[in-house]
Amino acid sequence: MVKRVFLALLLVPVALAAAVAVNTWRTPSRQLAVAPAPKLAIDVQAAARRLAGAIPFRTVSSLDNPSGNDAEFDKLHAYLAEQFPKVHATLKKEVVGQKALLYTWAGSDPAAKPIALMAHQDMVPIAPGTEKAWSVDPFGGAIQDGFVWGRGTLDNKGNLFAQMEAIELLIGQGFKPTRTVYLVMGDDEEVSGLRGALPIAELLKSRGVRLDWVLDEGLLVLDGVLPGLSKPAALIGLAEKGYGTFFLSLDTAPGHSSMPPQHSAIGSMSAALARLEAKPMPGGIQGVAAQMFGTLAPEMGGLNRVMLSNLWLTGPLVEGQLEKSPSSNAMLRTTTALTIVRAGNKDNVLPGRAEAAVNFRILPGDSIDSVEKHLKGALGNDAIQVKRYPGNSEPSPVSPTDSTGYRAIEQAVRQTFPDAVVAPGLMTAATDSRHFSLVSDAVYRFSPFRAKAEDLPRFHGTNERVSIANYGEMIQFYQQLLRDTQQPQ
Repeated sequence: MVKRVFLALLLVPVALAAAVAVNTWRTPSRQLAVAPAPKLAIDVQAAARRLAGAIPFRTVSSLDNPSGNDAEFDKLHAYLAEQFPKVHATLKKEVVGQKALLYTWAGSDPAAKPIALMAHQDMVPIAPGTEKAWSVDPFGGAIQDGFVWGRGTLDNKGNLFAQMEAIELLIGQGFKPTRTVYLVMGDDEEVSGLRGALPIAELLKSRGVRLDWVLDEGLLVLDGVLPGLSKPAALIGLAEKGYGTFFLSLDTAPGHSSMPPQHSAIGSMSAALARLEAKPMPGGIQGVAAQMFGTLAPEMGGLNRVMLSNLWLTGPLVEGQLEKSPSSNAMLRTTTALTIVRAGNKDNVLPGRAEAAVNFRILPGDSIDSVEKHLKGALGNDAIQVKRYPGNSEPSPVSPTDSTGYRAIEQAVRQTFPDAVVAPGLMTAATDSRHFSLVSDAVYRFSPFRAKAEDLPRFHGTNERVSIANYGEMIQFYQQLLRDTQQPQ
């Protein structure tokens, strides 16, 4: 009897190992098999100079002073008209709101559902005190060492100009779209998109426009960033997380520091924030994250392939590893960030009020209501008042991977970046595209930028730049996408 039990126990790990091995081996690649597209005849040096010429326009958006940089946006508009004459002679241009732009490239088939490409004109300022850390003038538009440098090259004038370059070339080649193409260029993406992208989406809706699909800025072609993957990963964002900021306040009796109470406003608020930070919202490999890892698993090697191909067994272990990195943890759950704390103004006075702000990036499946419920429970102090930020937004809907839009984007990526594997992903930051769920059920977020780990801090950071070679790929990607999307899918 003992011998039989021992043999049975021995067979369990053997059977598990066999199941893992078979499951790993039988998990097929999900990559679309297409031939690389021939390299287009692009004068990429001239294109780089046109992009560099736009960097001196300081189109920094402001929440508090919307009209403060109007003159800079006007200069950019004039520059676009000068540099892309065929686009401006062929497409209909409209200024929406203050400085947002909507271009319409009319298709030959009125029955074909239109599409939209998005990019934003505005950019973030240089963080005060960091100007000297730049290798070049951030607004100089320098071309140096094979790169175009400056604020906005990555976020997001690079995408905007690559789209314009692609369409200028297509018009010059005599190309005419069968379906209408909209170009959406917001002017306040960095501060909400409520004055630019949202009014454009509402305008299209009022005209009865329903878009087949939309492509905005988003995830990148990540090279050497994902452990276990030897090839670059081109991630197409199916959704983006919601935005939820809550302002907290606690009022107590002020007093003299020589006679402090057992629990002060600062101490009570600090203890509540510590409890909140120690209790993150639940998460896991589910939804878009599960789709991403399921697509990448067959492309990985060694132990990483085994682990990701067998999440039914390895899920808790994999999740534990992913939670250790802020970037991968953000894909698994609604994140909690303590961003502002204020209290007191004199060293010998007990303040009667302590304030704080907490920012959540909300995973699809959670909501602003569920986050607020979690927040109040985790704080554990009913005396703390909670107020929502008016600009909060729910997570976007999750776009399908079996749509004509996803297939067209995937195909153009595989044609332009044949060394990359393509997978769906989740955008953890906010973009203008979230407003376009008003007019489309298929909204995607992808920027054809090649990025290594050291390049990621350049977004909104120091020494922002794009390589000239990659800029040529970006132009080719958009041209390829527009050609492909006019063909039957």
